[in-house]
Amino acid sequence: MAVLTPLGRGTLAGAVVLYAAGFALGYPEPVVLATGALLALAAALAWTAPKPRLEVHREVTPVKVPRGEAAVAVLNVANLGGRGLSGLRAQDRIGADEHTVDLPRLPKGATRTVSYPLPTGTRGEIPVGPLALVRADPFGLTRRVREYGRPVTLLVRPRTVPLSVPPSGKAHHLEGPTSDNAPSGTVTFHTLREYVVGDDLRHVHWRSSARTGTLMVRQLIDASLPTTTVLLDTRGLTEPAVDAAASVAVAAARAGFPVRLRTDAGPLPDTKSDAEAVLDRLALVQARTSGAAGASGVTEALRTARGGGSLVLVTADPAEVGRAAGVRRRFDRVICVYVGAGPAPAAPPGVSLVRVSSLEELPVAWGAR
Repeated sequence: MAVLTPLGRGTLAGAVVLYAAGFALGYPEPVVLATGALLALAAALAWTAPKPRLEVHREVTPVKVPRGEAAVAVLNVANLGGRGLSGLRAQDRIGADEHTVDLPRLPKGATRTVSYPLPTGTRGEIPVGPLALVRADPFGLTRRVREYGRPVTLLVRPRTVPLSVPPSGKAHHLEGPTSDNAPSGTVTFHTLREYVVGDDLRHVHWRSSARTGTLMVRQLIDASLPTTTVLLDTRGLTEPAVDAAASVAVAAARAGFPVRLRTDAGPLPDTKSDAEAVLDRLALVQARTSGAAGASGVTEALRTARGGGSLVLVTADPAEVGRAAGVRRRFDRVICVYVGAGPAPAAPPGVSLVRVSSLEELPVAWGAR
């Protein structure tokens, strides 16, 4: 339905005032101006009254992106009506802001494609939509607005750099996960994947194969593999700290090792050693104030963390580096990634210290630990 814009409502109110003044004072000029204003409004309503037949599709690609990398919205508008359309513009809500794109004239049967960048500088979920197409008359007096599609969510994840998996000190685990020679009772289901030549047919998951039309097999992992526990201190949280935690966890997950994610506020949902799930979880981590968590938050997280494997503490607080030594006996290896620009704290006995001020420094510092 076509409606009056603020300018159109002002024009209508002005026309009423001019009519009243013209008749009251007996002057024809205000009446002529009021008549012209009403004719302009009538023409504007006639311009926007016909309901356009449009096929509209907006796609966000990719829907998951590392912080700072490109993501775009691609808008396709097809005119299915019998006449050309002009004066169209798209309004797409992106987070708390609204992005407007003016569309060129759309002849009958034609399709226009436009794209516009999406903000990826801030980690987290960014709602995109709803998308509205607005058709206005050339004078901006009336407009017709119609929403298309549903809102989608752009997930901005942490950035990562390739790292080696921290060794646990148990040599039989360093070659990655195996299942054929695993001790009895340590093999567990991990995920489903497509069958490749050489796979054991006893691992075929027939129900999923029938549903997808593709032969699917169970991928099993050795649950006795050493776990990498990544603890992220979220007080005064910085993006390099989240990126560092993500890089460590993703390296372990992609190597097939179990990963546990924790913050000073508690454990994050299980990622099942899946690198994509690791990035999804860390994309939503928020900073906490010292009053909300306090120094005891990290201390409690260290105390309650399940032992075994490697512990990697990522923090910007020099005091936490010393506290990590208190759990040295419960883990095969303890690494503290200190993310800060100040002087590096002293590494306590039994704790490997990695000091970085940016993600770009992490690979070299990590390899030299």
